[in-house]
Amino acid sequence: MTVTPSVPPRAPLHMPVQDFNGAPTSSHPRRMNSLKTWMARLVTFGGALVIAIIGFVQMLTAFGDDPTPMQIALLVLFTPTFAWVGFSFCGVLAGLFAPELKTPEGPNDARVVIVMPIYHEDVAVSTGLLIALARQLEAEGMADRAEIFVLSDTRDPEVAVNETLAVYQARQMSPLPIWYRRRLSNEDRKSGNVAEFVRNWGARYDQMVVLDADSVISGGTVRELSARMNADPRMGLLQTMPMLVGGETIFARLTQFAGRIYGPMIARGVSAWSGDTGNYWGHNAMIRLEAFAQVGGLPRLPGKPPFGGTILSHDFVEAAALCRAGWSVRLDYDLRGSFEGCPPTLLDMAARERRWAQGNLQHSRLFGMKGLRGISGAHFFIGIMGFLMSPLWLALILVGLVLSATVLLSTPEYFPNSYQLFPEWPVFDSRRMLWLFVAAMTLLLLPKFLAIVRAWSRPLACQAGGRSRLLASALFEITLSALIAPVQMLVQTRQIFEILSGRDSGWNAQVRAGHMPSWSVVLNHHWAHVALGLITLIVLLTFSPEQLIWLSPILAGLILSPLTSRFSASPVLGRWARMRGLLLTPEERDTPAILTEASAITRALPQPIAGRDSLLRLSTDEESREQHMAMLMALPDDQPRALRLARITAAAKIGHSTSCAEALDDMDRSEIDALVMDPVLLTRWSSLSA
Repeated sequence: MTVTPSVPPRAPLHMPVQDFNGAPTSSHPRRMNSLKTWMARLVTFGGALVIAIIGFVQMLTAFGDDPTPMQIALLVLFTPTFAWVGFSFCGVLAGLFAPELKTPEGPNDARVVIVMPIYHEDVAVSTGLLIALARQLEAEGMADRAEIFVLSDTRDPEVAVNETLAVYQARQMSPLPIWYRRRLSNEDRKSGNVAEFVRNWGARYDQMVVLDADSVISGGTVRELSARMNADPRMGLLQTMPMLVGGETIFARLTQFAGRIYGPMIARGVSAWSGDTGNYWGHNAMIRLEAFAQVGGLPRLPGKPPFGGTILSHDFVEAAALCRAGWSVRLDYDLRGSFEGCPPTLLDMAARERRWAQGNLQHSRLFGMKGLRGISGAHFFIGIMGFLMSPLWLALILVGLVLSATVLLSTPEYFPNSYQLFPEWPVFDSRRMLWLFVAAMTLLLLPKFLAIVRAWSRPLACQAGGRSRLLASALFEITLSALIAPVQMLVQTRQIFEILSGRDSGWNAQVRAGHMPSWSVVLNHHWAHVALGLITLIVLLTFSPEQLIWLSPILAGLILSPLTSRFSASPVLGRWARMRGLLLTPEERDTPAILTEASAITRALPQPIAGRDSLLRLSTDEESREQHMAMLMALPDDQPRALRLARITAAAKIGHSTSCAEALDDMDRSEIDALVMDPVLLTRWSSLSA
């Protein structure tokens, strides 16, 4: 068997660790933003400020000249909440000033690498996507300047064996080189994984496309991204707007429908006000390796997690580092050949958001970064507020309830001064409060309405099942999202509390394909939500039934949370909705070629084997063992001490075992990991009886 090395020859690229307290190393003078960009920022941030001021003044007027302490607390909580809703609305309006993007013509010989970091993934799905992309890149005429690199951070040896065998087969099927490297340790998580690649092989390439394990970009879009970056020597990063695909459960299909209908309009607005100081979402983007190596070496934050240690939401920080050094970062909202999967259930989404919440709160320590661009700081602030709005919203509701209870249970004192001639009437303008509530709901729902009207008037309506089904799907999405929102509010509030209490999120593999959770699981997660909803309902029915008019959506979401969580995770209901044309997206009716081909390739690849059987096949199947060893990198001389010791003890246990199974029984996880990394140990182990 001809053995091709698992990795190409080393081509080191210097990537220093950044000092964010020092001045950045500027590669280019800062570029002036266009008039359109400034107009978009005026509409977005100026409009949000105006809306906040109007909300503040109107609420203060509703309380009269002498507000009580509880009314002041309500005012303090209401103003940022109202401003946040206004910011979302104004951000959509800013899309009117979005630039018209186009792909330049002309020669382009930039060397491109497709990088996919993986960590305990279903490698058949991931490599299926990569092979399909490789074939499209060949069809686009890029086979002579594009390669693929799978960067494994997997720590489970059983999963690692599945990876090597799948990638070996993928290499035989791909017209482009596919390289595979598994790190000896996964320090600094994904950012460390990519940085280690850049430091070892970065000089081999000019441009790098970063994918997630469940994402892909079409070959045509990669070619366009490469051409756009090649035409602008100041361009450091181009972010695409990924479309969510592959959802099977109601929750996943709801998420991808919302992303497909509302997402492009939102992305257009973000692109407009970001200009050349955009953000990075960690995947489905093209990066100039020269720029990334210069500024992308992230330091560890001082102190312990959750606020210290490895920067979790590294993508925001990498974009900010590029911008402060004079490189451009842009969201190219017009490219549609970018796809990713979505969390299958509400519980899986909550698990992801825990890590995102910690990563975004870490950014609060980076506002002092020297040379930080104002818009990069705005991206940090928006990310933080995206999670802090949940406790703010909860506090607003609680203060409102306390204020209502105070009014209901107390007797007003009309003559606080015995020498007073005229009474002091309590001031509370309920009509003004009602109009503020209507205004907030309008600002919240109007962008969705505009997106639905936009889709209605375009071919997108037919691609989403027709106008009537599009409208029915939108109403269903709004209703279910309203039921989910109170649960997410409480979940995110708890997450914020845990982070502030010093609890680290850890690093667990993401769930890509879910299943319907049992009643015991959903009740364990949601019993507190149900209890809170029922207690509040009983209290309001007793003392203030009229309050139920405004709080009924929130109470319904809390009380029904086990039902919502469980049945929104049902693939059966998801298929039922799809058969009836509900929550359809264009990518479901006309599946992109790259996704169709990737699905077929995935079925043809070796499927992962769970448990110890994935290891034992290396002892009985010589071909699999040779394929696995062909994908191993040579162990370095300066290997970690823990690995050296694990190799020694693994060798001793192999020497005292009579069978492969017995040797595995005697080994711990670190020793089994050393075994699957070392061809010498594997050969000795496989010589034992099965």
